[in-house]
Amino acid sequence: MARRYRPHISLLGLIYIIIGVFIAWDRGYIDESLVQRVVSALLAVFLWVLVLLGVDFHIDF
Repeated sequence: MARRYRPHISLLGLIYIIIGVFIAWDRGYIDESLVQRVVSALLAVFLWVLVLLGVDFHIDF
């Protein structure tokens, strides 16, 4: 039986991404308004049925 390749993120890769996000936040590439828009968009994408029913997913901190 052949094993299927399943990609995974190693601990080193995860640390690299976390540091990158921190640096981008520190240098102003990521700010609160971007986080709000991304969270709202992800909620709308995954819960699109509720959007059609009139639920508003615009996040305000």
